Amino acid sequence: MDTTCKYSVGQIIHHLRFDYRGVIVDVDATFQGTEEWYNEMAKSKPPQDKPWYHVLVDQSITMTYVAERNLEADPSPKPINHPLVDKYFSRFQEGCYQAEFS
Repeated sequence: MDTTCKYSVGQIIHHLRFDYRGVIVDVDATFQGTEEWYNEMAKSKPPQDKPWYHVLVDQSITMTYVAERNLEADPSPKPINHPLVDKYFSRFQEGCYQAEFS
């Protein structure tokens, strides 16, 4: 099983199905939710044996859990507007969030 993650913490992504931007705050090499959640929320039935990402949604207070196949890198250099960004990251530099807290 290939569990190489295409995206990393701090990277800004675009959700292909629901057309929103966000920043990745955590990565699971494989799906870590419940079967109930998967059956209810993952309508397109993305693979559970591939990476899934915890994402803070831009212009929202929402955090989502997204399969890798539904994401692409976002080319925009603009930061994400989310109330929890400062909880996860210390700065925004060159289009990516950095988590180095001192």
